[in-house]
Amino acid sequence: MKSNYDMLLEEFTEEQIRELDRIIQSCKGRPGALIPVLERAQELLGYIPAPVQRRIGEGLNIPLSQVYGVVTFYSLFTMKPRGRHTIRVCLGTACYVRGGKKINETVKHMFNIEEGETTEDRRFTYESVRCLGACGLGPVMVVDGNVHGRVKPDKLKSILDQYE
Repeated sequence: MKSNYDMLLEEFTEEQIRELDRIIQSCKGRPGALIPVLERAQELLGYIPAPVQRRIGEGLNIPLSQVYGVVTFYSLFTMKPRGRHTIRVCLGTACYVRGGKKINETVKHMFNIEEGETTEDRRFTYESVRCLGACGLGPVMVVDGNVHGRVKPDKLKSILDQYE
């Protein structure tokens, strides 16, 4: 059976693991340390899979169930790898009736992913949202905070090609 360290090495570099350990040690024994450690770990690693949760729990002397409970409770944390870029397509009423559904379907088809998934190359994570507050520009898509309004399916490739 593989050790926790071996499982970490399958996904992360030794330097990343050493930095994770430094983060844990810098907060060890401080009340309320778990959330700051999780935030810094996710910043460093991009996500918080089970082996990382286990290492954090052991390092802070906190039960794995508590670490897992916090990771799954807060939407800020993710246990799955995310893409370098996040695509959000609005499916609120105004965007939906102006073509948001077609944009949604086109993105899923282009990358062969479903909502909430990440492309195999980790270039994009795709999400749909209910409103982006730009109804007059519908259908709206936001990529990494950049708003793209009046999006048409045939323009998706040229928009997304900007994001490597």
